[in-house]
Amino acid sequence: MSSSEHNEKALSELYRHALVEDVLPFWLRFGLDREHGGVITALDRDGSILDTDKVIWFQGRAAWMYATAFLTVERRPEWLDAAKSCIAFLRQFASDASGKMYFLVSRTGQPLRMRRYVYSESFAAIASAAYAGAAGDGRAADEAVTAFDRYIDHSFTPGRMEAKVDPSSRPMIGAGPRMIGIATAQEIRQHLGEIRIRGRTPSEWIDCWIDDIERLFFKPELGAMMETVAPDGAIIDHYDGRLLNPGHAIEASWFIMHEGRHRADQRLVRLGAAILECMWKRGWDEHYGGLFYFRDLRNLPVQEYWQDMKFWWPHNEAVIATLLAWKLTGDPKFREMHRAVHDWSFEHFADSEHGEWARLPPPRWNTQQPRQRHVVERSLSPAADALVLPSPPDA
Repeated sequence: MSSSEHNEKALSELYRHALVEDVLPFWLRFGLDREHGGVITALDRDGSILDTDKVIWFQGRAAWMYATAFLTVERRPEWLDAAKSCIAFLRQFASDASGKMYFLVSRTGQPLRMRRYVYSESFAAIASAAYAGAAGDGRAADEAVTAFDRYIDHSFTPGRMEAKVDPSSRPMIGAGPRMIGIATAQEIRQHLGEIRIRGRTPSEWIDCWIDDIERLFFKPELGAMMETVAPDGAIIDHYDGRLLNPGHAIEASWFIMHEGRHRADQRLVRLGAAILECMWKRGWDEHYGGLFYFRDLRNLPVQEYWQDMKFWWPHNEAVIATLLAWKLTGDPKFREMHRAVHDWSFEHFADSEHGEWARLPPPRWNTQQPRQRHVVERSLSPAADALVLPSPPDA
Protein backbone atom coordinates (compact mmCIF):
# COMPACT_ATOMS: atom_id res chain seq x y z
CA MET A 1 0.00 0.00 0.00
CA SER A 2 1.41 3.39 -0.99
CA SER A 3 1.76 6.29 1.43
CA SER A 4 -1.09 8.10 -0.34
CA GLU A 5 -3.40 5.09 -0.10
CA HIS A 6 -2.54 4.64 3.54
CA ASN A 7 -3.36 8.28 4.27
CA GLU A 8 -6.69 8.05 2.44
CA LYS A 9 -7.63 4.98 4.45
CA ALA A 10 -6.61 6.62 7.71
CA LEU A 11 -8.63 9.73 6.88
CA SER A 12 -11.67 7.67 5.98
CA GLU A 13 -11.50 5.79 9.26
CA LEU A 14 -10.91 8.97 11.25
CA TYR A 15 -13.80 10.90 9.75
CA ARG A 16 -16.16 7.97 10.12
CA HIS A 17 -15.10 7.51 13.75
CA ALA A 18 -15.50 11.21 14.52
CA LEU A 19 -18.99 11.26 13.03
CA VAL A 20 -20.39 7.91 14.18
CA GLU A 21 -18.68 7.48 17.53
CA ASP A 22 -18.40 11.06 18.68
CA VAL A 23 -20.42 13.84 17.02
CA LEU A 24 -23.71 11.99 16.52
CA PRO A 25 -23.73 10.39 20.01
CA PHE A 26 -22.75 13.69 21.66
CA TRP A 27 -25.81 15.47 20.31
CA LEU A 28 -28.12 12.53 20.93
CA ARG A 29 -27.02 12.40 24.55
CA PHE A 30 -26.91 16.08 25.41
CA GLY A 31 -28.80 18.03 22.74
CA LEU A 32 -31.90 16.01 21.85
CA ASP A 33 -34.84 17.37 23.83
CA ARG A 34 -36.79 14.26 24.80
CA GLU A 35 -39.42 16.31 26.61
CA HIS A 36 -40.33 19.00 24.06
CA GLY A 37 -38.80 17.68 20.84
CA GLY A 38 -36.07 19.01 18.61
CA VAL A 39 -32.55 19.86 19.67
CA ILE A 40 -31.32 22.30 22.31
CA THR A 41 -28.71 24.33 20.49
CA ALA A 42 -26.49 25.93 23.13
CA LEU A 43 -24.33 23.39 24.95
CA ASP A 44 -21.11 23.81 26.87
CA ARG A 45 -18.14 21.62 25.96
CA ASP A 46 -19.18 18.98 28.52
CA GLY A 47 -22.71 18.87 27.13
CA SER A 48 -24.33 20.91 29.89
CA ILE A 49 -27.04 23.32 28.75
CA LEU A 50 -26.11 26.98 28.46
CA ASP A 51 -29.47 28.18 27.12
CA THR A 52 -32.67 26.31 26.29
CA ASP A 53 -33.76 28.51 23.36
CA LYS A 54 -33.71 26.74 20.00
CA VAL A 55 -32.39 28.07 16.72
CA ILE A 56 -34.71 26.94 13.92
CA TRP A 57 -32.07 26.46 11.23
CA PHE A 58 -30.28 24.12 13.64
CA GLN A 59 -33.36 21.90 13.82
CA GLY A 60 -33.23 21.50 10.05
CA ARG A 61 -29.50 20.79 9.98
CA ALA A 62 -29.82 18.23 12.79
CA ALA A 63 -32.75 16.48 11.08
CA TRP A 64 -30.80 16.39 7.82
CA MET A 65 -27.70 15.08 9.56
CA TYR A 66 -29.42 12.18 11.33
CA ALA A 67 -31.59 11.28 8.33
CA THR A 68 -28.55 11.37 6.04
CA ALA A 69 -26.53 9.21 8.44
CA PHE A 70 -29.44 6.75 8.53
CA LEU A 71 -29.48 6.60 4.72
CA THR A 72 -25.76 6.54 4.01
CA VAL A 73 -23.91 5.16 7.04
CA GLU A 74 -26.10 2.74 8.97
CA ARG A 75 -29.83 2.31 9.53
CA ARG A 76 -29.80 2.95 13.26
CA PRO A 77 -33.31 3.53 14.69
CA GLU A 78 -32.06 6.19 17.11
CA TRP A 79 -30.84 8.30 14.21
CA LEU A 80 -34.17 8.15 12.42
CA ASP A 81 -35.97 8.92 15.71
CA ALA A 82 -33.79 12.00 16.22
CA ALA A 83 -34.57 13.22 12.70
CA LYS A 84 -38.27 12.61 13.31
CA SER A 85 -38.15 14.64 16.53
CA CYS A 86 -36.62 17.63 14.75
CA ILE A 87 -39.05 17.37 11.84
CA ALA A 88 -42.01 17.28 14.27
CA PHE A 89 -40.68 20.36 16.07
CA LEU A 90 -40.30 22.19 12.76
CA ARG A 91 -43.83 21.28 11.73
CA GLN A 92 -45.35 22.52 14.94
CA PHE A 93 -43.30 25.58 15.84
CA ALA A 94 -41.06 26.82 13.04
CA SER A 95 -43.37 29.10 11.03
CA ASP A 96 -45.56 32.12 11.59
CA ALA A 97 -49.04 32.52 10.11
CA SER A 98 -47.61 33.60 6.75
CA GLY A 99 -45.43 30.49 6.52
CA LYS A 100 -42.12 32.29 7.04
CA MET A 101 -39.83 30.50 9.47
CA TYR A 102 -38.48 31.99 12.66
CA PHE A 103 -34.81 32.25 13.49
CA LEU A 104 -35.20 31.57 17.22
CA VAL A 105 -37.90 30.09 19.46
CA SER A 106 -38.09 29.07 23.11
CA ARG A 107 -37.58 25.52 24.27
CA THR A 108 -41.32 24.89 24.04
CA GLY A 109 -41.62 26.56 20.64
CA GLN A 110 -42.76 30.07 21.50
CA PRO A 111 -41.57 32.57 18.86
CA LEU A 112 -38.67 34.80 19.87
CA ARG A 113 -37.00 36.21 16.78
CA MET A 114 -37.71 36.51 13.06
CA ARG A 115 -34.90 37.52 10.68
CA ARG A 116 -35.17 38.97 7.20
CA TYR A 117 -33.44 36.14 5.37
CA VAL A 118 -34.67 32.58 4.82
CA TYR A 119 -31.86 30.19 5.65
CA SER A 120 -34.18 28.44 8.10
CA GLU A 121 -36.27 27.52 5.06
CA SER A 122 -33.28 26.20 3.12
CA PHE A 123 -32.22 23.90 5.96
CA ALA A 124 -35.81 22.81 6.54
CA ALA A 125 -35.96 21.89 2.84
CA ILE A 126 -32.91 19.62 3.00
CA ALA A 127 -34.11 18.15 6.30
CA SER A 128 -37.53 17.31 4.92
CA ALA A 129 -36.09 15.90 1.70
CA ALA A 130 -33.66 13.62 3.54
CA TYR A 131 -36.33 12.57 6.04
CA ALA A 132 -38.72 11.78 3.21
CA GLY A 133 -36.10 9.45 1.79
CA ALA A 134 -35.24 7.88 5.14
CA ALA A 135 -38.78 7.40 6.46
CA GLY A 136 -40.79 7.17 3.24
CA ASP A 137 -42.77 10.16 4.46
CA GLY A 138 -44.77 11.76 1.64
CA ARG A 139 -45.74 14.71 3.79
CA ALA A 140 -42.06 15.49 4.34
CA ALA A 141 -41.48 15.43 0.58
CA ASP A 142 -44.23 18.00 0.11
CA GLU A 143 -42.79 20.11 2.93
CA ALA A 144 -39.36 20.04 1.28
CA VAL A 145 -40.86 21.43 -1.92
CA THR A 146 -42.81 24.10 -0.03
CA ALA A 147 -39.75 25.22 1.95
CA PHE A 148 -37.56 25.38 -1.17
CA ASP A 149 -40.27 27.31 -3.03
CA ARG A 150 -40.42 29.86 -0.21
CA TYR A 151 -36.64 30.10 -0.13
CA ILE A 152 -36.48 30.90 -3.84
CA ASP A 153 -39.39 33.33 -3.69
CA HIS A 154 -38.09 35.23 -0.69
CA SER A 155 -34.47 35.32 -1.82
CA PHE A 156 -34.88 36.13 -5.51
CA THR A 157 -38.18 37.94 -6.01
CA PRO A 158 -37.31 41.66 -6.19
CA GLY A 159 -38.54 43.51 -3.12
CA ARG A 160 -39.64 40.40 -1.24
CA MET A 161 -36.79 40.47 1.29
CA GLU A 162 -35.98 43.68 3.11
CA ALA A 163 -32.74 45.08 1.73
CA LYS A 164 -29.73 45.46 3.99
CA VAL A 165 -29.14 48.99 2.69
CA ASP A 166 -31.42 51.29 0.70
CA PRO A 167 -31.38 49.81 -2.83
CA SER A 168 -32.23 53.18 -4.38
CA SER A 169 -28.91 54.50 -3.05
CA ARG A 170 -26.72 51.40 -3.35
CA PRO A 171 -28.21 48.35 -5.08
CA MET A 172 -26.35 45.14 -4.33
CA ILE A 173 -26.77 41.38 -4.55
CA GLY A 174 -25.23 38.65 -2.38
CA ALA A 175 -23.48 35.37 -3.08
CA GLY A 176 -24.89 33.70 0.04
CA PRO A 177 -28.42 32.95 -1.22
CA ARG A 178 -27.02 31.52 -4.45
CA MET A 179 -24.44 29.36 -2.70
CA ILE A 180 -26.96 27.90 -0.24
CA GLY A 181 -29.46 27.55 -3.08
CA ILE A 182 -27.03 25.25 -4.93
CA ALA A 183 -26.64 22.91 -1.95
CA THR A 184 -30.38 22.92 -1.25
CA ALA A 185 -31.23 22.09 -4.85
CA GLN A 186 -28.67 19.27 -4.81
CA GLU A 187 -30.41 17.68 -1.82
CA ILE A 188 -33.86 18.14 -3.34
CA ARG A 189 -32.67 16.47 -6.54
CA GLN A 190 -31.03 13.59 -4.68
CA HIS A 191 -34.15 12.66 -2.73
CA LEU A 192 -37.06 13.90 -4.85
CA GLY A 193 -35.65 13.89 -8.38
CA GLU A 194 -35.88 16.53 -11.09
CA ILE A 195 -39.21 17.96 -10.01
CA ARG A 196 -40.14 21.46 -11.17
CA ILE A 197 -40.27 24.20 -8.55
CA ARG A 198 -41.08 27.74 -9.68
CA GLY A 199 -40.67 26.70 -13.28
CA ARG A 200 -37.25 25.03 -13.00
CA THR A 201 -35.82 21.68 -12.03
CA PRO A 202 -33.19 21.52 -9.28
CA SER A 203 -30.47 21.13 -11.91
CA GLU A 204 -31.75 24.19 -13.76
CA TRP A 205 -31.69 26.22 -10.55
CA ILE A 206 -28.16 25.00 -9.90
CA ASP A 207 -27.14 26.09 -13.42
CA CYS A 208 -28.62 29.53 -12.78
CA TRP A 209 -26.83 30.07 -9.48
CA ILE A 210 -23.46 28.69 -10.59
CA ASP A 211 -23.67 30.99 -13.60
CA ASP A 212 -24.34 33.97 -11.29
CA ILE A 213 -21.36 33.09 -9.10
CA GLU A 214 -19.05 32.65 -12.08
CA ARG A 215 -20.17 35.79 -13.97
CA LEU A 216 -20.85 38.21 -11.16
CA PHE A 217 -19.04 37.20 -7.97
CA PHE A 218 -15.87 35.36 -8.97
CA LYS A 219 -13.10 37.75 -9.98
CA PRO A 220 -10.14 35.57 -11.06
CA GLU A 221 -8.22 38.64 -12.20
CA LEU A 222 -8.40 39.90 -8.58
CA GLY A 223 -7.94 36.47 -7.02
CA ALA A 224 -11.20 36.68 -5.10
CA MET A 225 -14.83 35.62 -4.85
CA MET A 226 -16.91 38.54 -3.61
CA GLU A 227 -19.63 38.36 -0.98
CA THR A 228 -21.64 41.24 -2.45
CA VAL A 229 -21.50 43.07 -5.76
CA ALA A 230 -23.59 45.51 -7.76
CA PRO A 231 -26.35 43.84 -9.82
CA ASP A 232 -24.06 43.90 -12.88
CA GLY A 233 -21.17 42.36 -10.92
CA ALA A 234 -19.26 45.60 -10.41
CA ILE A 235 -17.15 46.03 -7.27
CA ILE A 236 -18.73 48.27 -4.63
CA ASP A 237 -15.78 50.13 -3.11
CA HIS A 238 -17.05 50.34 0.46
CA TYR A 239 -16.58 48.19 3.57
CA ASP A 240 -19.39 45.76 2.68
CA GLY A 241 -18.55 45.70 -1.00
CA ARG A 242 -14.86 44.89 -0.46
CA LEU A 243 -15.53 42.29 2.22
CA LEU A 244 -14.25 38.77 1.53
CA ASN A 245 -15.44 35.75 3.49
CA PRO A 246 -13.00 32.91 2.76
CA GLY A 247 -15.18 30.32 4.51
CA HIS A 248 -18.26 31.16 2.45
CA ALA A 249 -16.34 31.15 -0.80
CA ILE A 250 -14.60 27.86 0.00
CA GLU A 251 -18.02 26.40 0.86
CA ALA A 252 -19.30 27.51 -2.54
CA SER A 253 -16.24 25.98 -4.19
CA TRP A 254 -17.00 22.48 -2.97
CA PHE A 255 -20.69 22.77 -3.83
CA ILE A 256 -19.58 23.56 -7.40
CA MET A 257 -16.99 20.78 -7.45
CA HIS A 258 -19.59 18.35 -6.11
CA GLU A 259 -21.86 19.34 -8.99
CA GLY A 260 -19.00 18.81 -11.41
CA ARG A 261 -18.50 15.31 -10.02
CA HIS A 262 -22.23 14.58 -10.25
CA ARG A 263 -22.31 15.59 -13.92
CA ALA A 264 -18.79 14.39 -14.84
CA ASP A 265 -18.19 18.01 -15.89
CA GLN A 266 -14.53 18.92 -15.57
CA ARG A 267 -15.22 22.59 -16.30
CA LEU A 268 -17.25 22.85 -13.08
CA VAL A 269 -14.55 20.97 -11.18
CA ARG A 270 -11.96 23.46 -12.45
CA LEU A 271 -14.19 26.42 -11.57
CA GLY A 272 -14.70 25.21 -8.01
CA ALA A 273 -11.01 24.41 -7.62
CA ALA A 274 -10.04 27.87 -8.87
CA ILE A 275 -12.32 29.53 -6.30
CA LEU A 276 -10.87 27.33 -3.59
CA GLU A 277 -7.29 28.12 -4.52
CA CYS A 278 -7.67 31.89 -4.67
CA MET A 279 -9.71 32.13 -1.46
CA TRP A 280 -7.29 29.86 0.36
CA LYS A 281 -4.56 32.33 -0.55
CA ARG A 282 -6.75 35.17 0.69
CA GLY A 283 -7.75 33.50 3.95
CA TRP A 284 -5.00 31.17 5.17
CA ASP A 285 -2.76 32.58 7.92
CA GLU A 286 0.73 31.72 6.71
CA HIS A 287 2.31 32.62 10.05
CA TYR A 288 0.08 30.88 12.61
CA GLY A 289 -2.10 28.67 10.43
CA GLY A 290 -5.89 28.60 10.24
CA LEU A 291 -8.36 30.63 8.20
CA PHE A 292 -9.18 34.25 8.96
CA TYR A 293 -12.88 35.06 9.14
CA PHE A 294 -12.89 38.17 6.94
CA ARG A 295 -10.42 39.86 4.60
CA ASP A 296 -10.59 43.04 2.51
CA LEU A 297 -10.32 42.91 -1.28
CA ARG A 298 -7.66 45.63 -1.23
CA ASN A 299 -6.01 44.38 1.98
CA LEU A 300 -7.35 47.38 3.87
CA PRO A 301 -8.55 47.17 7.49
CA VAL A 302 -11.84 45.29 7.93
CA GLN A 303 -14.70 46.89 9.84
CA GLU A 304 -15.81 43.76 11.77
CA TYR A 305 -13.69 43.34 14.90
CA TRP A 306 -13.74 39.50 14.68
CA GLN A 307 -12.16 39.58 11.23
CA ASP A 308 -8.95 37.83 12.32
CA MET A 309 -10.50 35.17 14.56
CA LYS A 310 -10.39 31.49 13.54
CA PHE A 311 -13.95 30.11 13.71
CA TRP A 312 -14.74 26.39 13.42
CA TRP A 313 -17.02 26.35 10.38
CA PRO A 314 -14.68 27.78 7.68
CA HIS A 315 -12.23 25.04 8.60
CA ASN A 316 -14.94 22.40 8.19
CA GLU A 317 -15.64 23.73 4.70
CA ALA A 318 -11.94 23.80 3.88
CA VAL A 319 -11.42 20.20 5.04
CA ILE A 320 -14.15 19.08 2.64
CA ALA A 321 -13.14 21.37 -0.23
CA THR A 322 -9.44 20.56 -0.21
CA LEU A 323 -10.08 16.82 0.07
CA LEU A 324 -12.61 16.95 -2.76
CA ALA A 325 -10.30 19.03 -4.96
CA TRP A 326 -7.43 16.62 -4.34
CA LYS A 327 -9.57 13.59 -5.19
CA LEU A 328 -11.12 15.13 -8.31
CA THR A 329 -8.01 16.78 -9.76
CA GLY A 330 -5.13 14.74 -8.35
CA ASP A 331 -3.21 18.01 -7.93
CA PRO A 332 -0.76 17.63 -5.01
CA LYS A 333 -1.20 21.27 -3.98
CA PHE A 334 -4.72 20.44 -2.77
CA ARG A 335 -3.35 17.47 -0.85
CA GLU A 336 -0.97 19.83 0.95
CA MET A 337 -3.77 22.30 1.63
CA HIS A 338 -5.86 19.48 3.08
CA ARG A 339 -2.92 18.37 5.20
CA ALA A 340 -2.58 21.89 6.62
CA VAL A 341 -6.23 22.51 7.44
CA HIS A 342 -6.79 18.98 8.74
CA ASP A 343 -3.88 19.20 11.17
CA TRP A 344 -4.71 22.73 12.29
CA SER A 345 -8.41 21.94 12.82
CA PHE A 346 -7.90 18.82 14.87
CA GLU A 347 -5.13 20.51 16.83
CA HIS A 348 -7.34 23.43 17.85
CA PHE A 349 -10.98 22.32 17.77
CA ALA A 350 -10.99 18.67 18.82
CA ASP A 351 -11.81 18.17 22.52
CA SER A 352 -10.00 15.07 23.77
CA GLU A 353 -11.62 15.37 27.21
CA HIS A 354 -15.30 15.81 26.38
CA GLY A 355 -15.50 15.00 22.68
CA GLU A 356 -17.79 16.43 19.95
CA TRP A 357 -15.02 16.32 17.37
CA ALA A 358 -12.74 13.42 18.34
CA ARG A 359 -12.22 11.74 21.68
CA LEU A 360 -9.13 9.89 20.47
CA PRO A 361 -5.91 11.62 19.37
CA PRO A 362 -6.34 11.88 15.58
CA PRO A 363 -3.68 10.80 13.11
CA ARG A 364 -1.71 13.81 11.90
CA TRP A 365 -0.68 14.49 8.35
CA ASN A 366 2.45 16.33 9.43
CA THR A 367 3.98 15.16 12.69
CA GLN A 368 6.63 17.88 12.55
CA GLN A 369 4.20 20.80 12.68
CA PRO A 370 4.68 22.71 15.96
CA ARG A 371 1.81 22.86 18.42
CA GLN A 372 0.19 26.31 18.43
CA ARG A 373 -2.65 27.85 20.42
CA HIS A 374 -4.74 30.79 19.23
CA VAL A 375 -8.11 32.37 19.87
CA VAL A 376 -10.83 30.20 18.36
CA GLU A 377 -14.58 29.77 18.70
CA ARG A 378 -15.73 26.46 20.15
CA SER A 379 -17.98 24.50 17.80
CA LEU A 380 -21.56 24.04 18.99
CA SER A 381 -22.86 22.80 15.66
CA PRO A 382 -25.12 19.76 15.26
CA ALA A 383 -22.16 18.28 13.44
CA ALA A 384 -19.01 19.68 12.02
CA ASP A 385 -19.69 20.03 8.31
CA ALA A 386 -16.35 18.39 7.63
CA LEU A 387 -17.55 15.22 9.29
CA VAL A 388 -20.75 14.55 7.35
CA LEU A 389 -18.80 12.64 4.72
CA PRO A 390 -18.26 9.13 6.12
CA SER A 391 -15.31 8.58 3.77
CA PRO A 392 -13.19 10.60 1.36
CA PRO A 393 -15.02 11.33 -1.90
CA ASP A 394 -14.95 8.35 -4.29
CA ALA A 395 -12.81 6.36 -1.83
